[in-house]
Amino acid sequence: MCRFLVLFAAVVGMRAEDITPRIGILQVFGVQKVSPQKINSALGVKPGDLLPSRDTTEERLAKVSGVVASSIQAVCCSGSNMILYVGVEEKGAIHLNFHAEPTAAITLPQEIIDKYNAILHEAEASLRGRNADEDLTNGYSLLADAEGREQQQEMIPLVAAHLASIDQVVRTSNDPDQRAIAAYILQYAPRTPRESKLMTDALQYALQDPDQEVRAKALTSLKAVLVGAKLHREQHIHVEPTWFVELMNSLDWRDRREASLALVTLTEKRDPDTLGLLRERALNSVVDMAQWQDLEHALPGFILAGRLAGLSEKDIQNSWVSGDRESVLKELRKKH
Repeated sequence: MCRFLVLFAAVVGMRAEDITPRIGILQVFGVQKVSPQKINSALGVKPGDLLPSRDTTEERLAKVSGVVASSIQAVCCSGSNMILYVGVEEKGAIHLNFHAEPTAAITLPQEIIDKYNAILHEAEASLRGRNADEDLTNGYSLLADAEGREQQQEMIPLVAAHLASIDQVVRTSNDPDQRAIAAYILQYAPRTPRESKLMTDALQYALQDPDQEVRAKALTSLKAVLVGAKLHREQHIHVEPTWFVELMNSLDWRDRREASLALVTLTEKRDPDTLGLLRERALNSVVDMAQWQDLEHALPGFILAGRLAGLSEKDIQNSWVSGDRESVLKELRKKH
């Protein structure tokens, strides 16, 4: 992750949890052709209103001409209120096809499940104690909190001993909770050539899982893996950008958010193949995200937009700090 992104995240800090069911920001994404007025009319809500029923709202959006599918998600927070993200897939837009639902009745070893639950408990305790920092420099998460870090370190030998079973679960288990746990703990796999390849292949496979939580856990793990790989070249880890780019077109806000964060890391050196794929498959999504109202959520998309426009990191940073997002997007439009 670039230094600017880390700096911004540190300044923003952790948002206080707020369950007030009102809309602070209404953010629609994915709309290129359909009239925004028609979308807003179908939504029937505005900032300050109570959060709408997800099913009812998606049903109304489905009746808008040109809309193929939609997804409504409430995300914390805009002040004391929520951000309502509305993803829209238009007719003719890029459509994501995920794997079919797996069917095997298999689960992880109980000792791994117990250790994962212990890590989850410690992570929640860290959040409550306002100590949410974590270290990804080894290529896997280590919490700043000593108890949580110890539980994570104890996961490392367990993953090494059961790696083949974990790989099988993430690919074939009919239980999405089991697949999600497997996707999270894969980041703790050994970094020998064979095990590293198995780990990255399995995690990239999980990016195509039909369950959003499995994809989210895979994205979390891969983000850590990428940080470690950048600092430890001897690991020789290679992660393809393909599914990160494809997830930039997801209807799911979380898919786009986590994929954009990973792509900020993957494009730090301006790899032409990765930027070319991003330009070809997700240019509209990058522009869309760069304009999001929530600054923390918009920043990764803005950085990607600046890199696609060929701007220096300093110019991207200066435009962001000055609040001049439009000049970067104007430069990007000139090139495309």
